[in-house]
Formats: sequence, structure tokens, C-alpha cells
Amino acid sequence: MLDKRNFYIDGKWITPSKQNDLKVINPSNEEAFAVISLGSKEDTDSAVKAAKKAFIKWKETSKEERIDLLEKLLTIYKKRSNEMSKVISMEMGSPIDYSSSTHTTSGQSHLEDFILRLKKFNFEVHFDSKSNNHVRYEPIGVCGLITPWNWPINQIALKVIPAFATGCTMILKPSEVAPISAMLFAEMIDEAGFPAGVFNLINGDGDGVGTDISGHPDIDMVSFTGSTRAGKLISKNAANTIKRVCLELGGKGGNIVFDDSYPNAVRDGIKNVMSNSGQSCDAPTRMLVQKSIYERAIKEAVDEANKIKVDIALKKGDHIGPVVSKVQYDKIINLIKSGINEGATLSAGGPELPDNLNKGYFIKPTIFTNVTNDMKIAKKEIFGPVLSIISFETEEQAIKITNDTEYGLGNYLQTEDKEKAKRVAKKLRSGVVYINGQGMDPGTPFGGYRQSGNGREGGIWGLEEYLEVKTITGWK
Repeated sequence: MLDKRNFYIDGKWITPSKQNDLKVINPSNEEAFAVISLGSKEDTDSAVKAAKKAFIKWKETSKEERIDLLEKLLTIYKKRSNEMSKVISMEMGSPIDYSSSTHTTSGQSHLEDFILRLKKFNFEVHFDSKSNNHVRYEPIGVCGLITPWNWPINQIALKVIPAFATGCTMILKPSEVAPISAMLFAEMIDEAGFPAGVFNLINGDGDGVGTDISGHPDIDMVSFTGSTRAGKLISKNAANTIKRVCLELGGKGGNIVFDDSYPNAVRDGIKNVMSNSGQSCDAPTRMLVQKSIYERAIKEAVDEANKIKVDIALKKGDHIGPVVSKVQYDKIINLIKSGINEGATLSAGGPELPDNLNKGYFIKPTIFTNVTNDMKIAKKEIFGPVLSIISFETEEQAIKITNDTEYGLGNYLQTEDKEKAKRVAKKLRSGVVYINGQGMDPGTPFGGYRQSGNGREGGIWGLEEYLEVKTITGWK
């Protein structure tokens, strides 16, 4: 078993102030493969003290110095990418091939893109040729970064790298459910030679270290990715110190499939939902199908879901793995049962374990049809391989159903009518709209409307989240 009980504070791996061990479970076999410590207020205070002290010098470093360190980190990351892929498979159940091709590469992609954006970013802005005012961007200060288990290195990179790039110092608290990838990343940061105190890592849960971070008077900003419930608590706890809070929260994305969609639109939608075992906040978990093609779409969706294999994470090949934990497993199974009880038609999958597996947190790709948007399975973020299919007749009805949710992270639409695609995309209330399966390019902003959060990650928008804007008069 891996012993990962130490924290990274002020450039050193140190023993926690109090013993509070937690086992990290491999969801493929329900067995512990590592042990960490849950930190205390004393540990948080030590990390914040180190970050606050380091900020004095770090904020004065040049852009070129920060680029040099980030490029060293990128070289190390590439060298250790296989380690990262294996760790992610073990801690959160992502199949090893998917971990390598998607999870690990996302961290590299963000590193590369932020380096590119930083090289082009101008921290000094001359306001107007006729004005003697000067505008400059300055680092916000000490940042508390709280990351989730479902896309571990992706979200770590989206927070840690722009904080580095802008001259901030930080305390990272990864999810205690999947913390080992963050600790591996901390080893890479240490190897790259970042100054002591600029980056600090403490493990802990939301009620403990998470609460200490969000309410700490010496932390200037909190960036959190996770559930909407936790995001609300963090916002309330941060309010007393008026710190900036950047939130990327839950979602219940709609995928509108018009009758003029491309031939594989339904099948691609199924693959999208089921990838990462349905554990993506912007997954299109409500498929809205135009009534004229509804019956055909159901047949295609069920056929595609039944083709998807479920297997252990470290086995190579094209399949989905388990969900991350017993807590998540029980929640998803209960929601599947609620869908059956509400009268939706269970057309594929269900609450039983897949036939080839008798251990681990595995869930069959599940599809409900004859769903109405007022059912719990259409309202709640299930966060598992579960899809609800809803019929619609008109474009206006599809837009209304899609927007009838408290969330607004990612929505999708499928049509070969380009003008209709643009028209509908403008009316969907979400931070991202994906047309015909096209993904986001590096450097584009990601974030949500309403209870899916605030702020944006990625590109220059991701840099600006960590910056204050200062106006200086009489500059000339």
C-alpha cells in the first residue's frame, strides 16, 4: 500500500500536525491501495503562512521567469505521464487507455496552452493615447484551490497553472477520494524547482480543510470545482472575508437531436454520456429527440448502450470502468430505482451489476425512455452512466425543455442546418454549447450559468480569474 500521509508545505514534505489516516479505495476491486492523512486547521494555517510569505517575492518575478519554470514542469509532466495515467485509473476507476488518452493528456494540454497564453498576455495596459491613466493586472494573492475526483488532473491544471502564471501563491486541496494524482503533480512541481511556499498541498475533506480554506482571512481567492451543494456552502463561508470565489459546479445538460441531424448523432450522444462512466459535469444526460425520429432514436440508443463493455480500470481496451466510490454507487442505483418507480421505461441497463463482475462499483449503461422533464431522473445530476430520453415536437419546445433546469453548464445540439444550429445555440442558457459533437479548442473559456457556477477556466479568461485590475492616474 502506498504511504502518502505527508503534506507538501513550504517546499518540503512534512508530517501532518495530527494523525488522521484515510484509506484510498480502488473502485475496481473495493480495496485500499494507498493511505493519506486528513489535515487539520493547524496544517491549513501552516500552508497559508508559507504561501503568504512566498507571495512577497513571487509576485515580483518576471513573466519570463514564470514561463521558464512552467516549461520545466511541462517537460517533467511528459516524462512522468505514464505514472499519472496509472494513478488516475487506480484512484477513480478510469480505464487505463482512457486515462492515458484523455485524463493525462488534458493536464499536458492545459500546461501547453497556458504557457502560450502567458507569453502573449500583457500585464501592463496603456488605457488610451489621450489619457494619462495606466491600467495593470496584478496577482490577487494567496489562492485556495479545491479540486474534484472526476477529472482530477484536468481540474488541478486548470487552477494551479494560471495561479502560477499570474504570480499567485496557493494551497491545493484535492478530493480526498482521488488525491494521489495531485500528490504526484506536487512531486513534479518540486522537481521543477518552484520557490518554497509558492505551491502547497494539504489533503482533507470538505467539512475540515475545505471549510478552513474557504473561510481563512489570509486567503484572497477560492477556486472550487464540485457539487452545487458544496459550492453554496463555500460561498457562504467565504462571504465574511469578501474573497473572490470562482465556482464550477454541477450540470444536467440537454442534447437536442433534430430530425435533420447527422446519421450517428444518437449513437455519438450515448458514447458521450457513458464516457468516464457518466462522471462529467457537462455530460449530455438528457437527450431530447424530435418526435418524428423518436422510435428510431430509441432503437439506436439502446443498441449502442448494450454494446458498451464494463470492466476493471487497469484492463486495456475500449470499455467504461466503475464509478468512483460506494457513496456514488449507492446514490446512482437509488436514482435508477426512482426512475423506474416514477414510471419511466427502463430500456437498457438497470440497477444490477454487469454479468461479468461481482465486485467493484460497476454500473451498466442505463437508458430511460418515455421520460418527462419533471421526473427526478431528468432534474437531478445523477453523475453516472444514466441517460433520460425525452421527446419534443418543435424547436421552441426543445429550447424550453433544455433550459428548464437549475443548471447551465453544457448543452448540445445536433442538426445539419447551420443557421438553425446558430439560432438555437444563442437561446440555450449555458456556458458552453456543443454543435454536432465538436469539442472545445484549447484556450476557450469553460464555466456555467446559474447553479452551474460562476467565473471561467481556460485561456486568457482563466488567467484573468487570478488577477486584480489596478488603475493608476498621472502615469505619463
